[in-house]
Amino acid sequence: MNPAVPPAVPPAAPSAAPPLTGASSSAPAAPAGWRARLAAGAHAVVALLVAINGALFVAPLLRRAGSGEASVWAALDTWRDTIDAIGVLELPRLVLGAGVLLMAVGLLLRARVAWAFSLALLLTVALFVYLGAAGLHRAALLSYTLLVVVLLCASWRQFDRASLAAGSLFALVSVGSLLLYAVFGALYLGAEFVPALTDLPQALYFAVVTMATVGYGDIVPHSTAARFFTVSIIILGITVFATAVSAVIGPIIGGSLKRLVRGRISHAMRKNHVIIAGATPLAQSVYQGMRGRDFPVTVIVPPGVPHEFPADADLIIDDPSSATVLATAGAARARFILALRDDDADNAFIVLAAKEVAGPDTKTVAMVSASKHLQKMRRVQPDMVFSLQLLGSELLARTLTGEPIDHRLVTDLFFAQTASQDAAPQT
Repeated sequence: MNPAVPPAVPPAAPSAAPPLTGASSSAPAAPAGWRARLAAGAHAVVALLVAINGALFVAPLLRRAGSGEASVWAALDTWRDTIDAIGVLELPRLVLGAGVLLMAVGLLLRARVAWAFSLALLLTVALFVYLGAAGLHRAALLSYTLLVVVLLCASWRQFDRASLAAGSLFALVSVGSLLLYAVFGALYLGAEFVPALTDLPQALYFAVVTMATVGYGDIVPHSTAARFFTVSIIILGITVFATAVSAVIGPIIGGSLKRLVRGRISHAMRKNHVIIAGATPLAQSVYQGMRGRDFPVTVIVPPGVPHEFPADADLIIDDPSSATVLATAGAARARFILALRDDDADNAFIVLAAKEVAGPDTKTVAMVSASKHLQKMRRVQPDMVFSLQLLGSELLARTLTGEPIDHRLVTDLFFAQTASQDAAPQT
């Protein structure tokens, strides 16, 4: 028997112990993981409850329309008679319900503006239900609405994002609600204008002109109710348009300004840092390891490549094989430039670009995914090159056979030899 085999047997017992210890230590962490998942999905549950609330609120009107009353409404002579038959307060019900349903989409995006607007709409819905006709449906809907309001207030930390999609949704709901109010209000009070507003195109024209505060003067309110109604459209139009524009433009300008300021500050402060090119699992692990040792790290991720780097990371979304991008990342003052992409050719180009802009003390490190490309990568002459396949297989083989693992072996596996160095022993 080979004498090297018996010494290799005893370490098998200690090596089996850590998995058992790790398994036992991870058992109490399971509930924490489930709690984290539940907390992460709380916003979706709240959004679903809000959507159900909106559907329940408009359900009575939809049931009336589906039971045959819609044909009766369409047969009436004037818009005022139609609105009276439907109910003057039923149109706000439809607008409120549609707004709540749309805001549920914003809550799925965890948008702060959707949370605030949903809270305001639900409080309005609760007031609307409270002032409605008494009955079992009213009590149940009021209780459910108040419960959703409480849950919405309790989960406010979940909704902390400002996005263009949420701002656009808020603008759509605001402008659409005001337009419905102006159009149907003009149709209801149509006889109190000169000339009288008798059809939908006339009411839409009057609503748009008044909301935009253009005021051509071709349609004039003649009664007190019509004048107050027109004033309300003007005031609401100015308010809604200003709020909608700020909700849409704000995230765009704010995000661009934040990126601009952060980019300039980061560029000025990048010194003696580590540049990581790539978003591979190894790159993310190296980032966590270096940040855990208080090393400043700048990450370059190609456009369109998903990553899991934290939000506060010094992140550049651009081509890491570009010398200009590496210069922007502070390659001239960096300690290390790590090419950690999946593709070996990309890593080779990153090393070549780094040599153009790197400082005299900057070291380049390249990863080789396929060990057959190791010699080709060495010809690019990085300061350090390694292959996870070669490293893992060599260390495992030496461990299984009991061979020593020393500093020279690690040096041979990690540090690159240039083409001239490879050729030197042959001459």
